[in-house]
Amino acid sequence: RLEKIIARSRIGDLRSLDLEGALQELLSVSVEKFPDLKPEALLRGLLARESTMTTYLGYGVALPHVRVRMSRRYVLAIGRSRVGIRHDGALADERVHLIVMLIAGEKARDYLQVLASIARQVKDKDLVNTLVNAPDLDALYERLVGGFGGLRAVEAQQNRVNRLMFREAERVAHGAGCHAIVVFGDTFIGGLQSGVLRSKLKTILVTRTALELGDSADTSFNETIQVRSFSNQRLAQLRSAMLVALTRGVVKFADRICCVGGITGSNQFDTLVVVDIEREFQTLLTGSTADLLPADVKPEVLERVIAVATELAVEGREGRPVGCLFVVGDNARVGTLSKPLVLNPFYGYKEEDRNILNPFMDETIKEFSSIDGAFVIRGDGVVEAAGALIQAADYNHALPSGLGSRHAAAAAISVAAD
Repeated sequence: RLEKIIARSRIGDLRSLDLEGALQELLSVSVEKFPDLKPEALLRGLLARESTMTTYLGYGVALPHVRVRMSRRYVLAIGRSRVGIRHDGALADERVHLIVMLIAGEKARDYLQVLASIARQVKDKDLVNTLVNAPDLDALYERLVGGFGGLRAVEAQQNRVNRLMFREAERVAHGAGCHAIVVFGDTFIGGLQSGVLRSKLKTILVTRTALELGDSADTSFNETIQVRSFSNQRLAQLRSAMLVALTRGVVKFADRICCVGGITGSNQFDTLVVVDIEREFQTLLTGSTADLLPADVKPEVLERVIAVATELAVEGREGRPVGCLFVVGDNARVGTLSKPLVLNPFYGYKEEDRNILNPFMDETIKEFSSIDGAFVIRGDGVVEAAGALIQAADYNHALPSGLGSRHAAAAAISVAAD
């Protein structure tokens, strides 16, 4: 609920043309409300972080952040520059037009999740453009609250077939004993129309981009799952979305779900599918299916690893397909079954800076994905090593045709460790 930490008094137009001056402006409006904050110390901390890892996210957005000792969990200040601000992390011809400055208290335990959530929102180019081009600060505030509030819906044309399809999905779900209806929101350009999706059954929205729920929309979803799609085909996100839902505890292996969707961007529901989750995943899972995740692995960590792996699979690295192996959890056991192939590039850095939940780790992970060997990641998201050689043996595992040595290493470590 990022909109809860947005305050109109800490949103303004910036006059400075460099990052340091812009941060001073944002700190001055923050200190007005919270005089116990020390702007000089905060500025030093923000600039020190900038010198070790750039906070530029692309699309003209920077996310400077720092942790300090304070009673509040978060202070968020946002500045807009129509002219653009120079930023060392941007390309030569790029300028920063939106600075989102986050000050977090030392006791804020969800700090990295908040950073990741903000970064995910401002990587939506259309949302950034609407914020930068807002006619005034009041409109900018309203758009921020809407954009960070969850779902951004542009009403699609009222469609009799869509209403009919969703009503039939409810009937099928009741008749088949389904536990939830899964709606694939990318079927619609810009979002979902208001008033179509009202149900007493649990409804789960699956989307690849963060949408924004307009004031007029009276539909509500029990859960929203954001996953990338490999293609524009119908229900292409189904397995990835269900894996995320399982790790979150939104659905169980024994559940049956009813899915409704269509071709991406078609604005038209055209497909109903009933899925038994356990049958869908039986080729991927071994042993007990009572709990997908080991006790030491956080669901959001696996979710983030899946997102990065999907981006590598879809986009590759510098235009080339990239294969990569991530080993998550059971760190002590994995440590006995692996050894470094190269000097560990993550050694010596603070755990907060090398946590995969940190949005600024994405490019680092993708850059090191070209190294032979595996990424070893703790269950809380801290990346322990890259370029690790997996030495687990699994002589009884028959891999499907076409899979190679990296898949064999993945299967072996999965059997040998938790």
